[in-house]
Amino acid sequence: MKKLQFLFAAMMLLASVDVKADDTINSSLNLNNPDVRKCLLEATKTEGWKVSSVYTDAEDKIVYVFKKDNETKIYKSK
Repeated sequence: MKKLQFLFAAMMLLASVDVKADDTINSSLNLNNPDVRKCLLEATKTEGWKVSSVYTDAEDKIVYVFKKDNETKIYKSK
C-alpha cells in the first residue's frame, strides 16, 4: 500500500511541474527565399530587434538569432 501511495504522490508531483518549452523558435518561415529574409530583417529592425547571429545548423537550415534587451527570438527555416 505504501508503494502505491508513493507512486501516486510521484505522479502528482510530476503532473504539477510546469515545464515550458522554448517557444521563441519560429520555424514556419521559408528563409531560403531572399524576399522572406529581407522582410524579416526589415520587420525586426523596425521593432528594435538586432541580429545577433546568422548560421546554418547541422541540418543545413538557416537560423537567425535576434536580441532586444534581455529577450531572444530565433527564426529557423523550414
